[in-house]
Amino acid sequence: MADYNTFLAQIYEVLKPFAKHGLILNEDCELVTELGLTSLQVMELIEHIEDHFDISVPLNILPDIRTIQDLAQQLENLSPDA
Repeated sequence: MADYNTFLAQIYEVLKPFAKHGLILNEDCELVTELGLTSLQVMELIEHIEDHFDISVPLNILPDIRTIQDLAQQLENLSPDA
């Protein structure tokens, strides 16, 4: 049963390689502006999360996902356990 903290831990794990220049990953980190992810990398992140948790993220919510916290909250909302 995945909850917010479970999603958050997995997101941090996937994003570790992008935490450059001593950036500490936290819930307020912006995926594009702070971590420098391209739109393709954001899609790959979403795909990895979908595969890991066996959920589907609708494309129409992507504009609402700017930070790590946004992503974890959306995933929690999509989780069948929610």
